Amino acid sequence: MTQSVTIGAVTIGAVTTRGCKAAATVASLLAALALSGCGMGSLTSGLGSSIFGGSSSAAVEPAGVSEQDLIDAAKAGGEAAPALPGGDSQPGCPRFVTWPRDSYLTVYESGRVGDGLAIMHRGEITKTARECHMNGTQVTVKYGFSGRILLGPRGHSGAISLPINVFVTDAKRERITEDKLRVDASVAVENPIGYFSAVRTVTFNVPEGSRPGEFEVYVGFDRNTPNAG
Repeated sequence: MTQSVTIGAVTIGAVTTRGCKAAATVASLLAALALSGCGMGSLTSGLGSSIFGGSSSAAVEPAGVSEQDLIDAAKAGGEAAPALPGGDSQPGCPRFVTWPRDSYLTVYESGRVGDGLAIMHRGEITKTARECHMNGTQVTVKYGFSGRILLGPRGHSGAISLPINVFVTDAKRERITEDKLRVDASVAVENPIGYFSAVRTVTFNVPEGSRPGEFEVYVGFDRNTPNAG
């Protein structure tokens, strides 16, 4: 059966942090990397050891998806995250999750991929949310995600843009549509963490005999980025 698919976009937000200490330096960030043992599931302020490996992102399921709530949740990290409204109030709605291994992306200096001392910057998707609306066989999922971009020891101050892939799978785990976008944040040596969020929608038809809950929406960084590891 032919799938009817429509994707609509909402403006991507980019926010920089203002709570970092002015005396923060690249050297201190590198020291934090070496000492920290946390993963993405328990984020802390600063880069953390997640620069060397990732785990699944923390997911929230609010009744309403907004860029500001997602930004607030991303900024809270592993600390006291703000309570987003809802819970999974729509259990039949397609899940929205990060694709395994693609919740983070590390970019290195050319020719030095994998060298922790050559990291330019790193992107992390740390929060996700979704809600959906059903009209007959047609399902519209409004999904959002947020995260942070971290300046590495070889990084430069300025705006950083990273590519994101989003795709939908059906009950047979076959992709029925995909979308590409970019997230942006500004970082600096004295302010090395920037935050981003995005909210978008995707609409698709559910064939007879299938249920909306059998479909899934995935998000992840595009690993075809030059010098990414």
